[in-house]
Amino acid sequence: MITTLEENKSIVKSAFDFTVEKFPLSGPDNLKTDLKGLFRSDNNKHVGKAVSSQYVPHQTEDVVILTEAAQHAFDDNIKVNCHFNNGHYVSIQPSQEYRRSVFGTNDNIFPRLLIDASYNGKAFKVILGYFRDLCRNLAMLNQVSGTSVSIRHNSNLPDKMDELVKQFSILKESWADLSTLIMGMDQKEVNLSEFLEQVYGMPDEDKQRAVTINKKRNNKILLRVQDEQRRSNRLVIPNINSNVTVWEAYNAVQGFVQHKSTRKEGTTDFDRILLAAKDPRVANAERLALQLASVSA
Repeated sequence: MITTLEENKSIVKSAFDFTVEKFPLSGPDNLKTDLKGLFRSDNNKHVGKAVSSQYVPHQTEDVVILTEAAQHAFDDNIKVNCHFNNGHYVSIQPSQEYRRSVFGTNDNIFPRLLIDASYNGKAFKVILGYFRDLCRNLAMLNQVSGTSVSIRHNSNLPDKMDELVKQFSILKESWADLSTLIMGMDQKEVNLSEFLEQVYGMPDEDKQRAVTINKKRNNKILLRVQDEQRRSNRLVIPNINSNVTVWEAYNAVQGFVQHKSTRKEGTTDFDRILLAAKDPRVANAERLALQLASVSA
């Protein structure tokens, strides 16, 4: 259900109903340092990394402003989800009109904007990714130009709404190019075993444990592809050495990392999305997929 601007602002404020404060950090025996630590006001937990005395931590109101700009860019038709992990994250879902069908009507993709307001000393980042209904993946093609923007954080942010809306609008317009790129990936094929070898490398044949781990992982990825082929009414591939589309191969790795490889105690669905987005194996799979599809990133 698409929500109104005021409802979305209320959702963000409610999810992030605390401030992030800066306090001095001490060394052994209370030795003074020139570093500051960032702490949540609601539970006193440390967030982000140590910062300088000049660093000004952003607050919930800054995230609300970014969310409002995104809503204006998408003609007020968005739904938001919020998450905090060493920073504020807001996932933004536009209306159904931006849906794209990759293969029939069973393999649909939808745009997702991700506001990344991490406490890492860098600017805000807004990324255009895609959500795939078939496997419940939320992925970002980080090596594709035009799918992310950086927004500098400063005290004038509230006065730059028009500029922010323009930046979000540019990302919105890139959805057509991104979906065309994805459909191009679906037109090219690759041997799944060879794809995984280039993503993960080959294990040392003298180390049986490494060989076993490699085989088990590849079989799990194969099962993901087979299951998705069944549910999308494609032909089910018989074994690991069969050809699949580049789109399927990339999503098999990304989905495996997001849903299986990152399952640790205490991690949420959103945590796994963030972990997969930064995973070097997913980056390898993306780089290879773009090369195979002959698409300039």
